[in-house]
Amino acid sequence: MLLLQLVGLPFSLWRTFRIEARFGFNRVSPRLYAMDFAKQLLLAALLGGPLLLATLALMERAGAWWWFDVWLIWLVWTVALTWAFPEFIAPFFNRFSPLTDEALKKRVETLLARCGFAARGGVFVMDGSLRSAHGNAYFTGIGRNKRIVFFDTLLTRIEPREIEAVLAHELGHFRLHHVRRRLVMSVLLTFGGLAVLAWFARQPGFYGALGVPVPSAAMALMLFFVTVPVITFFATPGMSWWSRRDERAADDFAVEHADAGDLAAALIKLFRDNASTLTPDRIHSAFFDSHPPALERIARLNATAPAPTAG
Repeated sequence: MLLLQLVGLPFSLWRTFRIEARFGFNRVSPRLYAMDFAKQLLLAALLGGPLLLATLALMERAGAWWWFDVWLIWLVWTVALTWAFPEFIAPFFNRFSPLTDEALKKRVETLLARCGFAARGGVFVMDGSLRSAHGNAYFTGIGRNKRIVFFDTLLTRIEPREIEAVLAHELGHFRLHHVRRRLVMSVLLTFGGLAVLAWFARQPGFYGALGVPVPSAAMALMLFFVTVPVITFFATPGMSWWSRRDERAADDFAVEHADAGDLAAALIKLFRDNASTLTPDRIHSAFFDSHPPALERIARLNATAPAPTAG
């Protein structure tokens, strides 16, 4: 697993220190990059290590239905990690400060109440400028740890009304149950994937076809991780289409609870500041892109925005 991480390291370095730097986005020093990489490996060992060891132990000792026990453990592990992420894991990499702009905070709270959404954990600003000039906002956590996070770079670029519109779009994903559906899909795919792994692990040809002379639980798991991306690649167009459909629905939700013109203005700034292409290749976009093309989204929003009154 470490070797797989190292294989991708040169591509990550090139993207960060050449491509991102070329367009003025990168703010990561080599020292900070190395520290982040070390922290990621440490967290993977501390959080993923016990899950991996439990999986291997069950594969070797729990009989034919080991995969169901692993699925239950993974389910509990995922819920616990989702709950713990905003409070205990994310601060390992970034600083999070409560939103101090009272006018913006009031606007956000009013929007949340209007949309029937409760963020018990609060609204926070993250020091995203420490690593990148890109701006973003996101929701994270579950239960009392559920919180809204704005990148500090986002708050310096778009106006409060535009921030409200962007937040309304993100709220749409929750209110329209997009997040819940994707969580259910993840649970079902993991269930099916573990069942397939259990079947492959019993097939001598699975090992022989990939050049492994001696079958073992550890090798079955490793080979499965290596081969699954090849198989799931062909599901990419369907997943991309599903994601783009949800993005359009979230835009429509935002229009109902905020101003369409403000959301369009915010997107224009974000597309410009992030150097996003306005004319993606149609085939590539249909296959890979999780969001509709920029011009399509802006045109849909402008079509729903009220026309300016004369005089």
